[in-house]
Amino acid sequence: MLDNRQPEIDIAVVGAGIIGVACALQLARQGRRVVVIDQQEPGMGASFGNAGHLATEQVFPIADLSILMRLPTMLMDPMGPLRLDWKYLPRALPWFARLLLNLRPAAYQRTVAGIRALNESSLGAWQRLLANIDRPQLMREDGSLLVFERAESRKAIEGLQARMTQQNVPVDCWSADAVQQAAPQLSERIQGGLFFPRTGHFLDPYRVVCELVEAAKASGVTFLKRQVRDGQLQAQGVALITDQGRLAARQVVIACGAHSARLTQALTGKKVPLDTERGYHLMLPHEQDRLPFAVTSLERKFIMTPMSDGLRLAGTVEFAGLDRPPNMQRAWQLHRLSRGLLRHELSAEDATPWMGFRPSLPDSLPIIDRVCDGRVLLAFGHQHLGLTQAAVTAELVAQLVSPIYLPQPLGLPALAAYRLDRF
Repeated sequence: MLDNRQPEIDIAVVGAGIIGVACALQLARQGRRVVVIDQQEPGMGASFGNAGHLATEQVFPIADLSILMRLPTMLMDPMGPLRLDWKYLPRALPWFARLLLNLRPAAYQRTVAGIRALNESSLGAWQRLLANIDRPQLMREDGSLLVFERAESRKAIEGLQARMTQQNVPVDCWSADAVQQAAPQLSERIQGGLFFPRTGHFLDPYRVVCELVEAAKASGVTFLKRQVRDGQLQAQGVALITDQGRLAARQVVIACGAHSARLTQALTGKKVPLDTERGYHLMLPHEQDRLPFAVTSLERKFIMTPMSDGLRLAGTVEFAGLDRPPNMQRAWQLHRLSRGLLRHELSAEDATPWMGFRPSLPDSLPIIDRVCDGRVLLAFGHQHLGLTQAAVTAELVAQLVSPIYLPQPLGLPALAAYRLDRF
């Protein structure tokens, strides 16, 4: 039976990660009564352990057609940079089949255009958001560096530079001397690299979430620690069934990352092909100030990001679903990968490993949409770019919430590429 009572809550945001919290803050500042619901404390999911890199340069999907040739290695090498757990293979095959379809030329170009549009707006959106909470110092806009060590990799670097230039990604080619001058702690074996001046990083990604939470609370947002088990459309909005009872709201924003598919299907009837890239990091607390900016290795396929609490090594991808326990050897493998990349070996004393779930769709684009007559808003599926695209996603969701859209900030991308009905 439909519930015709007017809900007291304007908007329920399901998910207290960086995207959900940023959305809640934007909506509360529009005068909305907002509640954020998550079974964990805010920021304790993927937002806690991301690489901290604002990866605006990463406009290409993580996979290309070479993934077919790499499939045997992905299955057999538990420590490889791209890993597919063989026990998960039957469940993963339909997703990978759709991934391959999206690597066809026209579909691939649509994906690149969609990623690029969000990334080009991301730094500006973060500048606005952090300025609004008076915390601009949380973000460092000091660029990032992709290095290579083998002479035979130069062709790949030059090809990547050409592709990025074609996509209007700001990029500079650095010689070995330029690398040494900017980051003298790196090994003399490094042949050169690509520097991306329009990127940055956070000194503490978790603190960013916490600061946004405090600003949201000050704007009237309520945070509830509950598990959302189901949802139903109602005449006046949406009813969420939680482990502590029902909660009604006029609108709901689904922003619970890799856990978004079930609630989306319950409310919209659409089965979304959402999977998870399980990402690992290793935090090295005794390596503050080792690097001036984030550094990625082309051959070793991982990133090192300097943070206030040390150096974070991150970057592996594992497809094994939401239920299998983490393989923390993958996190410790990151320290082994770092050997030889710097002049002096990184200290792993008191290091802490971590694993989290990155929500991924087979076309590498998020879903940002308004469906069910405006009662359901969707903001998930950002794969490894959730941190990068969180602020711009919040601005887009704020545009979608009201039937009369707010004036659009300059530079926001059009939403056609991120619609739910593309699946």
